[in-house]
Amino acid sequence: MEDRSTTPNRILDAARVLFNQKGYAATTMAEIAKSIGISPGNLTYHFPSKRDLVVGLRARTQAAMNARWQAKVAGAIADDYIEHLLFAIRLTWDIRFLLQDHALLSDAGDSLENSPYMLSDYKELTELLQRIEAEGLFRKERSLDIEVLSSALWMNSRYWMDHLRELGTATGAPWQDLETGIRHHIDLLGQFLKPKAKGEFEAAMESALRFMKSFNYDAASGTIPQIA
Repeated sequence: MEDRSTTPNRILDAARVLFNQKGYAATTMAEIAKSIGISPGNLTYHFPSKRDLVVGLRARTQAAMNARWQAKVAGAIADDYIEHLLFAIRLTWDIRFLLQDHALLSDAGDSLENSPYMLSDYKELTELLQRIEAEGLFRKERSLDIEVLSSALWMNSRYWMDHLRELGTATGAPWQDLETGIRHHIDLLGQFLKPKAKGEFEAAMESALRFMKSFNYDAASGTIPQIA
């Protein structure tokens, strides 16, 4: 397991928090250094520029996805789907500044332009839906296009918090808002599932949510549970 107490990782953690809170452009290197009690010179020794911090955060995100993928063992489709959904939701929240500041961080020819973890997430979601179809769990009376459904479900998870902010309905408690998005996602998928399969997916979701609430969860502060 990665040692998150090292100076470079402490810097990356602080940068991620501040970038998410204030935005990439409004955050200074001096603020990041001050937040963890190191000198600006110590910070720039490890990361000469803000862009280097973003490169480091993106690399760490991709490494987390690779580690998860390598450790995965296929199980029941409902459990595998919910595990994917919760990981994707957490990932989206953790790196939301990258998604919100995409235009700023995607200059022509810039090495930050591609988002391989997002492409991987979409591909995995599509493969899970294809697996549901192969196992005969979709309702036969509903017209279904896997690519269309995959796009709709992925956009639901990817843009859920933006949706709440734009409507002015965000509660200010991030995990509760994200949990609502998870339930919305499963409700949408459930429209296409056979009744027995729908019940299995809903049960898997409730079980996973109960576990996450019991592990590193602070409802008062809105701390979002870590996904092991």
